[in-house]
Amino acid sequence: MANKGKIGVTTENIFPVIKQFLYSDHEIFLRELVANAVDATQKMKALAASGDCKEELGELQVHIELDEAAKTLKIIDNGIGMTEEEVDQYINQIAFSSAGEFLEKYKDQIQNIIGHFGLGFYSAFMVAKKVTIETLSWKADAKPVKWTCDGSPEYTMAACKKAERGTVVTLYLDDDSAEFAAKSRIEGLLGKYCKFMPVPIVFGKEQEWKDGKYVDTDKDKVINNTEPLWAKAPADLKDEDYKEFYRTLFPMNEEPLFWIHLNVDYPFNLTGILYFPKLKDRVAVERNKISLYCNQMFVTDHVDNIVPDFMTLLHGVIDSPDIPLNVSRSYLQSDAAVKKISAYITKKVADRLEGIFKEERKQLEEKWDNLKLFIEYGMLSDEKFCERALKFALFKNTDGKFFSLDEYKSAVETAQADKDKKLVYLYATNVQDQYAYIEAAKNKGYDVLLMDCELDSHYVNLLEQKLENTRFARVDSDAVENLIPKEEKIKPEMKEDERYDLENLFKAALPEGNDYYVTGENLGAGAAPLLITQNEFMRRYREMSALGGGMNFYGSMPESYNITVNLEHPLVEQILSGKPSGDVKSDEHKAELKTYADGCEVLHQITDLALLANGMLKGKALSDFIARSYSLIGK
Repeated sequence: MANKGKIGVTTENIFPVIKQFLYSDHEIFLRELVANAVDATQKMKALAASGDCKEELGELQVHIELDEAAKTLKIIDNGIGMTEEEVDQYINQIAFSSAGEFLEKYKDQIQNIIGHFGLGFYSAFMVAKKVTIETLSWKADAKPVKWTCDGSPEYTMAACKKAERGTVVTLYLDDDSAEFAAKSRIEGLLGKYCKFMPVPIVFGKEQEWKDGKYVDTDKDKVINNTEPLWAKAPADLKDEDYKEFYRTLFPMNEEPLFWIHLNVDYPFNLTGILYFPKLKDRVAVERNKISLYCNQMFVTDHVDNIVPDFMTLLHGVIDSPDIPLNVSRSYLQSDAAVKKISAYITKKVADRLEGIFKEERKQLEEKWDNLKLFIEYGMLSDEKFCERALKFALFKNTDGKFFSLDEYKSAVETAQADKDKKLVYLYATNVQDQYAYIEAAKNKGYDVLLMDCELDSHYVNLLEQKLENTRFARVDSDAVENLIPKEEKIKPEMKEDERYDLENLFKAALPEGNDYYVTGENLGAGAAPLLITQNEFMRRYREMSALGGGMNFYGSMPESYNITVNLEHPLVEQILSGKPSGDVKSDEHKAELKTYADGCEVLHQITDLALLANGMLKGKALSDFIARSYSLIGK
C-alpha cells in the first residue's frame, strides 16, 4: 500500500520558489541530477574500497535516456541507491544533503563527491510537472521503493519492482519546458556541464556512416572524459598533451604561448591548467575563457570573482571543491577560501613568468608582444603581481632589442639624465608614424622604447611611480633639444608685438577647432622651421580617459597642440621679415596680419608640412597642399 505525506518544508509555496528562483538558469537541472547520480556511483566505489560492500559492483555508469515523443527524461545510475527511510530523510526533507555525513565516514576512500547542494534534486521541478524516483539500496534485504511527486508538497511512496541496485529519476517535462525533450538540447547540456565528470555518462549510441546516412551502432556513446588532463600528475604529461587538451577546449584558437598546471591540496584543494593565449591582436581579446569545475563538474565560465580581473584574459580550467557555489557575488568576494585561491593563482602565474625570464629568456622575448597586454594589465590592477612583475617585465626598443627594467636603466642612465639628474625614458607608439622624431632622438645619442600597447598611457604612469627618479616622454612630445634638457634654456628675447604677430600669423594657417600654444625657439638653421607637438601630460591623460581611466575631465577638453616656431630657420625669417607692422591692439593690424597670412604660400607650406608629419593634414587641406607644392616646384 502506498504511503502518502507532505514534504518537510516550512512553506507550501516552496515549489514556485524552486521553479523561479532556485537557479538563475533552468538548464542547470540536468547538471544537478547527473551530479547526484555521479555521487551515488562514487559512494558505491568508496563502500567497496572500504570493504563494507562485498558484492560485485558491475560496470559503474550513469545513463541518460530521452523519450522525445513522451517528453520524459531519465537519469539512471547503479550507485548505492536508497532505502525507504533514506528517501524520507534525504528527499522528503528539503535541503538535507547526505553528502556531508557520508564524506565524514568514508573520507579516506572517497575521491570525488560533488553533492554539496541540498536542493539539487528539486531543481528537477523547474522543468518537470511530475518526477518519480525508483530506487533500490545496496544494503542487504533492502526493498525497492518508488517516490512520486507532481510539483506540490504532496508525495506518494510505495513498493516497486526495481530489481537492480541504484536509482532511476524520471522527469515528465512541462509543456513550457519542451525544449529539453530534444536530443540536440540534451546533448548540448551534457557537453557543457558533464564532459569531464569522473564517472562514465552514457547518452545514446555511437553512430557510423552506412548507406548514405549515420545510423546507431550497438555501442553506448560515452559523452565524457573521466580523467581530464588537470586531474593527472604534471610529471606524467608532455607538452603535446597540454597542447592537445587546449585544442579540445578551444578548437578554433591558435596554439597557446605556454601554460601553468595548478595542483595544491593544502590549505585548500585546487587543480587546473591555465593557458596564456596570444593577445597580439587586441581587438580579438577573449575573456571568460576560464571554466570553473567542482570535482570535474562544470559550474561556470564567469570566474571574475574568484581570480583577479587581469587573470580573466587567460584560458583554461580551475577545479576546486572549496569554492562556494550558487551564492552571491558579494559573498564570493569576501570568502576567505576564495581570497586564498586567488592569491595562490596570482603567485603561480608570477612564478611561471619569472621562471621563464630566468631560464628561458629568449622564449620570453619571442612571445613578449603577445604577453605584454596581460602583464601590464596585471601590474596596473594587482599590487602583489606588480611587485613580482617588476623583476621580469621587459622593455623593447624601436630596434627590437629587449631589456629588463634594471638593464635598461643601466643602458641609458649616462646619456639620458637631464639637468636635474632625472632619468628620462623616451618612447614611441608607432615606428612608422614617428620615424622622423625617433631618428632625431637617435642622432642625439638617445634610445627610444616602443610602447604600442593600449594600456601604455596608464603603464608609463605606473612606472613613473615605481621607478625612482624617472619620467617618461613620448618622442614627439617636444623638440628633441627639449626632451632631455641638459642645461637651463635661454629663451629668445621677443617684444610683446613680436610675440603677438608670431602667434596670430601661424594660428591663421592652422586648422580651426583645436587649441594652439605658439612659441618661438632658437633651434638652429638646420632644424625644421615648425614643430607641432602635444604636451606629454595632456596627451597621456586624454588617452587614459579614453580607456576609462576615470579622468573624463581631460577627455572632454579640446585637443591642444604646442606650435614651436624655429626663429633661426631662413624660411621663418623670410616670413617674419615680410609681415605688416602696426599697433597690436588695433583691429586694423589684426586684419592686415590675416590678409598677409592668407596670401603667404611659404607660411602655409611649412605649416602644412608640420601638419603632414603629424598625420593632421586631410581632405581639402591636403589637396590644397599638393597643388601648392607643384606650383612652388615650378617656380
